[in-house]
Amino acid sequence: MSDREALEQEWLVLTRTVLPALAAERGWPIRLDHCFQRVLLDNAVGGCWYDAIAGRPAYRNAAPAQLKAAVRLARAMRDGHCDVAALNGRSLVWRRARRLS
Repeated sequence: MSDREALEQEWLVLTRTVLPALAAERGWPIRLDHCFQRVLLDNAVGGCWYDAIAGRPAYRNAAPAQLKAAVRLARAMRDGHCDVAALNGRSLVWRRARRLS
């Protein structure tokens, strides 16, 4: 397995299984896999991910640095080292601003 494949696999496990399983017990404002993916990718690229990543699925088309940043944030969420509500809020602000422009 290549480094990229391993990173993508970790991404899928974290966003589809690990983080959703932790959401209720930690009182996070997001609970669904696609919400975690949105928040993590948006924060990794500093705006709406679909403005920075061409193609779908985003994790497969993200530049290596973008995917690494998103996985680092996912690990930080898992380990309790980031404010999920703040990351979600920032993602929503970027998306509202994009709709208004």
